[in-house]
Amino acid sequence: MRILAVADTESSLLWDFYKSSYLEDIDLILSAGDLDPDYLSFLVTMGHAPVLYVHGNHDDIYRRRPPGGCINIDGRLIEYEGVRILGLGGSMRYNGGVCQYTESQMRRRVWKLLPPLACKKGFDILLTHAPARGFHDREDLPHRGFEVFNRLIDVWKPSFHIHGHIHQSYGSGFVRQDQRGGTTVINACERCIIDIPVPFRS
Repeated sequence: MRILAVADTESSLLWDFYKSSYLEDIDLILSAGDLDPDYLSFLVTMGHAPVLYVHGNHDDIYRRRPPGGCINIDGRLIEYEGVRILGLGGSMRYNGGVCQYTESQMRRRVWKLLPPLACKKGFDILLTHAPARGFHDREDLPHRGFEVFNRLIDVWKPSFHIHGHIHQSYGSGFVRQDQRGGTTVINACERCIIDIPVPFRS
């Protein structure tokens, strides 16, 4: 399965200069937030893959105008083609925005997901907007990662954690990929491709 992960910055290659060949081999599109809803609607319309998304901290507009044809998995655990995907959008709370949470609030969101996690025996991909604390994040509150995401990764050991929120334009310290134990941590800023085997689990 080939996954296109997107976040934060609309790719001119996939929008302004789009060619049909760019999406023809994409099986699933995951959005980690802070993207124009029209952009996500464009991707789901022009490609043949579903678009699953979580909210970014600037996605208040989604409440009035959600991305047409796309599936909101924020606060949900879903399974697609045998791949279990857990979605948790938003950032650290810094100015009272709709899609912002304190560490305690995000922890409570995770607790609510424990029954479906136990039923599904875990998850394979953690899709978030903010990063985990200590992985690609910054020290300022708006860009600080969540400690509870590290706990999720350590307990359930997903194959991937895909996040956004930390832009390439923030400086030379941008890191696309990292590792926490057996989990590959990916910053999806703008776009990246992830290939996973099918079937995903033996």
